[in-house]
Amino acid sequence: MTLQEAIVARHSVRQYQEKPIEATVIDRLNEEIARCNKEGGLHIQLVLDEPNAFTGGMVKYGKFKGVRNYLAMVGPKGADEAIGYYGQHLVLLAQTLGLNSCWVGMSVGKQPDRYQVAAGEKMHCVVALGYGANQGVQHPMRPMEKFIKASMPLPDWFRRGMEAAVLAPTAVHQQRFEFELVDDHTVGWAKLDLGIVKYNFEVAAGKENFAWKKA
Repeated sequence: MTLQEAIVARHSVRQYQEKPIEATVIDRLNEEIARCNKEGGLHIQLVLDEPNAFTGGMVKYGKFKGVRNYLAMVGPKGADEAIGYYGQHLVLLAQTLGLNSCWVGMSVGKQPDRYQVAAGEKMHCVVALGYGANQGVQHPMRPMEKFIKASMPLPDWFRRGMEAAVLAPTAVHQQRFEFELVDDHTVGWAKLDLGIVKYNFEVAAGKENFAWKKA
């Protein structure tokens, strides 16, 4: 499975099997986490066999069950876009490795002995990981055109990017984003859940076809 195929195949999953993640998968995830942390200046950590963060209210209100593994999305304060961008890369990689996942923005039970948060950093969110009891379902989406601002015909690479962007997970499925085709090779944006959406767009559009407009 490619990353682009993973964009289509992946859905949020909240119930998991009691099955440990295979060692080869753990090694691959940790290898990529290290690369993302170095490139993005982040401190993302893979937490394994730790069920306490997803208990109590997370079970009752979040409907989570059987979560024992997660990504602790730690990074500098103000690094929300980078957390979303690199986190989505890891989420899609996990899908290609046979895992399911769910971005979790609501508060989880803190387990500070299982991950590190250094001075100047914060836990932005977590991502549940594991072998799902199901594969999740696709939530209703608004038409792609609702998220586009353009005064020229849309090139094929832009359409591919937007088709992937609307599949990106966003907070409570609100999809509050807008991409602007500035010219035939430049894309602008409006912020919110931005890193996740931008990553999906890049995978499908091809980074070689455009440049992001500087904020």
